[in-house]
Amino acid sequence: MEQAAGSAQDAHSVPVCYRHPDRETGVRCTRCERAICPECMISASVGFQCPECVRGGTGEGPAPQASRPRTLAGGTVTADPRLLTKILIGINLAMFVAIKADPSFLSDVWLYGGWPEKPLTPVSGVAGGEWYRFVSSMFAHDAYWHIGFNMLSLWWVGGPLEAALGRARYLAVYLVSGLSGGALAYLLTPPDAAVLGASGALYGLFGATAVLMRRLNYDMRPVIALLVINLIFTFNGSLHISWQAHIGGLVAGVVTGYAMVHAPRERRALVQYGTCAVVLALALALALIRTAQLT
Repeated sequence: MEQAAGSAQDAHSVPVCYRHPDRETGVRCTRCERAICPECMISASVGFQCPECVRGGTGEGPAPQASRPRTLAGGTVTADPRLLTKILIGINLAMFVAIKADPSFLSDVWLYGGWPEKPLTPVSGVAGGEWYRFVSSMFAHDAYWHIGFNMLSLWWVGGPLEAALGRARYLAVYLVSGLSGGALAYLLTPPDAAVLGASGALYGLFGATAVLMRRLNYDMRPVIALLVINLIFTFNGSLHISWQAHIGGLVAGVVTGYAMVHAPRERRALVQYGTCAVVLALALALALIRTAQLT
């Protein structure tokens, strides 16, 4: 019987239900990805699951609770897929309000390498040990147009990406991209040049979105056009934009985004977070090299 069932399945051009080999189906369990027929489909919050996954793999007894479905990258599907995006926007806005309330606060949070005013004055900035500036500068904005453009971009691009990756993986891409952009800016800009804004992290989200759309075989032209327009503004010298932060964030976003959506299922978390760790290590190496040059 088992051999005959196997032969019947091989003869089909479409998958057959793993519990009913005589039934063709195009639906798969969102958890284990086995093909399931309408009789075996159990509705979940997103898609359908098979009886075994609903029962926790025991194959017996009533289903206590369906396992939570996963995103393409393996993250948990949540009720509010934009929660982290909202929190990030809130942090940026809170920092902007603080800067406007006390403009001197800006000099304490922006990113700069450090430059002694006199030969005997200790080096300040990152080279002087203020490494927190890599993080604080990611949330600092001074101009209304700057924060307005960045927050609109974060809402438009970040929300869908958070839903596709899941919260933890989305936050990892955001932070790694922002820190990598800061590291490249620290390495390549003059020591006294001030760098601030969420643009490095945003370019990382652009890069990860492009990788995701390619993975899903979506039309790439809209995201490519958006990237090209932003890069034109980036390299417009009259706008005084840190192209180093943008390029650093974009490269980090592409690399980490690729790991998020292409990691093999059996080693998914290891590949995803391992890639983030490697990119962070490279960013740290750039920062250490620059610090050695300045001190």
